Amino acid sequence: MEHDGQLELYTAVADRLKEAHARVRASQVPEGVRMALTRKLLVITAMAKHDLADAARRLESFMADLDEGRTPEEGR
Repeated sequence: MEHDGQLELYTAVADRLKEAHARVRASQVPEGVRMALTRKLLVITAMAKHDLADAARRLESFMADLDEGRTPEEGR
């Protein structure tokens, strides 16, 4: 039943990625910061295809940073 656990993780990561993208789109930050956040999400999305568990960890860290108001500097 390991496959079922993987499917549940995939579903959870997909749902969380949708939430993250929506939050970035709605965030009141300069365009350069929004672009940097979007790039980070695209990297996490691509990673999910190869290492789902690591992508889930990075996504949780990304969301925690958003929750705490930590954003990358413009142009980074």
